[in-house]
Amino acid sequence: MLFNSFSFLIFFPVVLAVLFVIPRKLRYIWLLVASYYFYMCWNVKYVLLLFGTTAVTYLAALLIEKAGENVFFKKFFAAVSAVCVLGLLGYFKYADFAIDSLNRLTLAFRGVTPFRVVDVLLPMGISFYVFQALGYCIDVYRGDIKAEKNPLRYALFISFFPQLVAGPIERAGKLMGQLNRIHEVDLWDTDRIQKGALTMLYGFFMKMVIADRASVFVNTVFDPETYGNYAGLMYGVAAVLFSIQIYCDFAGYTYIAIGSARVMGVEIMDNFHTPYLSLNIRDFWDRWHISLSKWFRDYLYFPLGGSRKGKIRKYINIFIVFLLSGLWHGAAWHFVLWGAMHGILRIVGEATGKIRAKIYEQLHFKTDTFATGLWQRACTFFMVTMAWVVFRAESIGQAKDIIKGMFSKYNPWIFFDGSLYTCGLDEKEFHVLIYAVLFMILADVLLYRGKKIAEAFAAQNLWFKWLVFVAGICFIAVFGVYGPQFQASQFIYFQF
Repeated sequence: MLFNSFSFLIFFPVVLAVLFVIPRKLRYIWLLVASYYFYMCWNVKYVLLLFGTTAVTYLAALLIEKAGENVFFKKFFAAVSAVCVLGLLGYFKYADFAIDSLNRLTLAFRGVTPFRVVDVLLPMGISFYVFQALGYCIDVYRGDIKAEKNPLRYALFISFFPQLVAGPIERAGKLMGQLNRIHEVDLWDTDRIQKGALTMLYGFFMKMVIADRASVFVNTVFDPETYGNYAGLMYGVAAVLFSIQIYCDFAGYTYIAIGSARVMGVEIMDNFHTPYLSLNIRDFWDRWHISLSKWFRDYLYFPLGGSRKGKIRKYINIFIVFLLSGLWHGAAWHFVLWGAMHGILRIVGEATGKIRAKIYEQLHFKTDTFATGLWQRACTFFMVTMAWVVFRAESIGQAKDIIKGMFSKYNPWIFFDGSLYTCGLDEKEFHVLIYAVLFMILADVLLYRGKKIAEAFAAQNLWFKWLVFVAGICFIAVFGVYGPQFQASQFIYFQF
């Protein structure tokens, strides 16, 4: 079930209505039932994978805790759980990629019969709930948390529907405790409900007004069959719009998830914090997909040694993390290249930091000015956008062609001769997109400066709140991307 579907507009109010009236002690059971139904609306059979992941990690955590000081058995049960859930993820997500890569290698050898691809449907959200379950087992192994004894409460932690299929990847120490205390929550807290509803509304705005509208232009230019018809700044506009699309698509999902959970009395982590206002690549990854960045930091980077074993080892660890991050995002070589690009940019940025600081000092160059900050943000956005081209392309070859074509022709007249309006969006639609993006940038600037928009909204008079809600709903209804054969556009990160 998609958040931006008519089914969800029925499902969520029903979940709320029942949650608000049933006995408090049954709340977590009702949320568990609702979460499994939410997932089964996509594919009934694949709910067995969700159940299997839950069962394996639930039992493994109990056995790890029961092993006590016996290090061998603790490691054994932790390893078994990791092999099981990562094996599940590997089969469904990477089997075809591995077979296809192997077949390409064997093309040079005559008489070698290609391996048959598995051709399985990728389960929605499997990368997210597998990492969440695996993180739970690691936390129990480390002694950071106690193993959950109630299987239904643990199952709800893994399957909680707002963040089930596209994160954030929550930690048991934060989310499970809240779900275990859901019976204590005052569901009729109007301030909390208003903040949650406003957050959801903004998420729908980002997804349906900006991301889905930008996708029309992006899909037209990046079409594998016709992308060669474009050149120069047309590629540049498409690249910038994809940067906007993927941000508004993924952050939009996150805001809807945060808002819907908040309405039900649960606070989940913010997965984004104004990433396109970052000063450098490191800053970008502190603000983009925060839950995944922290997961890799805590469960991979630190165990590899982090920065404790010298600079060379630190840079190797950083590169490994980014390579695996790229592979996590998709089973294709262009995703691996995307991860490698960010790893190299991160390493170069850190390795040259002191050198740049000395140069600035010798030149008496001020680094704390508005102009310098603007230049740093522009450079960071440029590098991120170039990497997004590789991410969005269907292959490394297409990405190379687009990036090369971006700088092979200087055609600024496309901004004046109407060429931009031939890529799926007419002039009116393109202007709506521009104004919506400007509004989003304004909101990000306010958030970057520490303005708590939701809190400020909750402090307003009731008539103003209703005005904002009604106006927002009407705006999304009028300017959201629909059509005569409307189908809800799937969120980009559902495929990961």
